Amino acid sequence: QVQLVESGGGLVQAGGSLRLSCAASGRTFSSYAMGWFRQAPGKEREFVAVISWSGGSTYYADSVKGRFTISRDNAKNTVYLQMNSLKREDTAVYYCAADGSYRSIVVAPSDVAYWGQGTQVTVSS
Repeated sequence: QVQLVESGGGLVQAGGSLRLSCAASGRTFSSYAMGWFRQAPGKEREFVAVISWSGGSTYYADSVKGRFTISRDNAKNTVYLQMNSLKREDTAVYYCAADGSYRSIVVAPSDVAYWGQGTQVTVSS
């Protein structure tokens, strides 16, 4: 069992930066691929980024590529999402996810095993 708790959300002006954190419980954190998703009001949840268990592989949605960076610290059981050059369209609730399958996070999020409660990110103009 893995419990995920996100933090770091807030209100930021367009062009600014935020870093989200997701702290995981459980001794098997390092065996899970980790991902970030987001859901804006009235829209479906969408994939943002994923990182492999080792941190050696990452993949991003086109909408955030070059602006967001996902990373992890297995010693701290934490995954991060550094968000730079934020835009109004980045406004959403951001969710952390964990699964044994890197591929599932990207192509089958409905199969992802664990989800956090979410943290709100609001980008103002």
